[in-house]
Amino acid sequence: MEDVDSANTGHPRRWAILGVLVISLLVVVLDNTVLNVAMRTLADPVHGLGATQSQLEWAINSYTLVFAGLLFSFGVLGDRWGRKRFLLIGLVLFGIASLLSAYAQDPGQLIAARAFMGVGGAAIMPVTLSIISNVFDPRERGKAIGIWAGSVGLAVAIGPLLGGFLLEHFWWGSVFMINVPIILFGLAAVALLVPESRDPKPGRIDLVGVVLSVIGLVGLTYGIVDGGEHGFGRVSVWAAILGGAAVLAAFIWWEARTTHPSLDVKLFRDARFSASVASIGLLFFASMGSFFFVGFYLQLVRDYSPMESGALLVPFAVGQMVFAPLSTNLVKKFGMRAVSAAGILLATATFGVLATLQVDTPVWVIVVNFFFMGAGMANVMPPATNTIMSVLPREKAGVGSAVSNTVRQVAVAMGVAVLGSVVAGVYRGQVETATAGLPEPVREVADESIAGAYGVAARLGEAGRPLVDAANDAFVQAMHWAALGSVLVGLIAAVVVLRWMPRRADLPAGPGAAGAGGPGAGGQDAAAGAARDGAGLPINAAPAAGSPGAGDGTQRPSRLSTVG
Repeated sequence: MEDVDSANTGHPRRWAILGVLVISLLVVVLDNTVLNVAMRTLADPVHGLGATQSQLEWAINSYTLVFAGLLFSFGVLGDRWGRKRFLLIGLVLFGIASLLSAYAQDPGQLIAARAFMGVGGAAIMPVTLSIISNVFDPRERGKAIGIWAGSVGLAVAIGPLLGGFLLEHFWWGSVFMINVPIILFGLAAVALLVPESRDPKPGRIDLVGVVLSVIGLVGLTYGIVDGGEHGFGRVSVWAAILGGAAVLAAFIWWEARTTHPSLDVKLFRDARFSASVASIGLLFFASMGSFFFVGFYLQLVRDYSPMESGALLVPFAVGQMVFAPLSTNLVKKFGMRAVSAAGILLATATFGVLATLQVDTPVWVIVVNFFFMGAGMANVMPPATNTIMSVLPREKAGVGSAVSNTVRQVAVAMGVAVLGSVVAGVYRGQVETATAGLPEPVREVADESIAGAYGVAARLGEAGRPLVDAANDAFVQAMHWAALGSVLVGLIAAVVVLRWMPRRADLPAGPGAAGAGGPGAGGQDAAAGAARDGAGLPINAAPAAGSPGAGDGTQRPSRLSTVG
């Protein structure tokens, strides 16, 4: 009889498969980090597309909204029809969308191409994490997810540098062309190495839930972005915001009652699951909202080139690359709650530093701050993600991955929209005095964004220098308010973790975890949050009614469901 205490249920090629999945993930993350350093170029009417700040926000949010809206469905479809198949389809779609983005002729075409890119990203992202959950034994899952999360830091490091180099030597569309060779390599590697896997008992597709989630997210975000650009004193803005919120409420109501939900809201009865999801969402809301305006600060206010701006973001990536794989050991030693809370508080402190930046802040302050921001976030993502994945059995991994990634992407969209609106509103109020004497059409351009003010100042020649100085000061003040918003959200995230995230003492370990490795697994898989039975739940906790694993009360060993 096989010794379940020592048996490893992972795939024999699991580490090579992890490498392939990291490459597949790189293409998604690279594209978004490259976009951060391309903001100034895309806003340039001569060398770019002449995009406004609102259009640049939509270049980000069109991708994010489609991505987030389809993640639920694609996570389920991947579990149902084959994760490898969906990964290959996603890579192909992402490659086509990259080509369309590179050759866009105006901001509208770029926004549309980025939305199509979101379709490919939605097919790629959930299956990478669910394949990891399937090919790795629970005892190794924490380490694998740490490496997976650390690869995000690698992409953050490569993306801005490579994007900056391309922007300085080629046309702006080249930043999207870098995806193509990575995708071609990824397609070959996935076809050769990754095994096919699927849920042996798939559910039906929740079409109503998909439609409601997309409509709700688009309506809410459109209202926030439009309000930030033109002011919140109009009925149309609040109609979009309140209408989107109402549709999202209807989505939650529907998901709680349908027999085949895209998002099983009953999962949120588990405090570990809810606290982990909330910590990811709040942290990414705060951090990515800040990153959006930092790109403008570095390239416009500080006049760094795209490549120099990319280099200044490298410390953030290094912090993630170093600490994400180490987070597993830190969780073992100090517990999940302590590590996650410390990571959030460290990241929050760096948001506070952003609220002190001036037009002449020493560059070493920026570099050090980005490093600690990356280090803080690296100690939140892997433990939280692993906890989310541990709540579900392996065959339902796509659902857990979809929840984790959807919450993160929605948070990114909301962070960019809300904090971007703060920046736009404060900037407009601060710069109006300096633009009061300009002709109305020109004044509107300068009032809209700092990039617009720079464009107006360039046409004014030497007489435009006072406008540049006023725009810089106005933008820095606006950035401070947005950074303080990030601090507030970060503090809320810390409270959530300290109140609801399980402590080390709450994570039982010991014999009886079928398929989890018994007593040995309890220590080795501490980063996953708990010793688990076959359904991925704590040994001493019964699954919520209607949740995966509920029903007959038996414990089933977690085994890899593979085909082919």
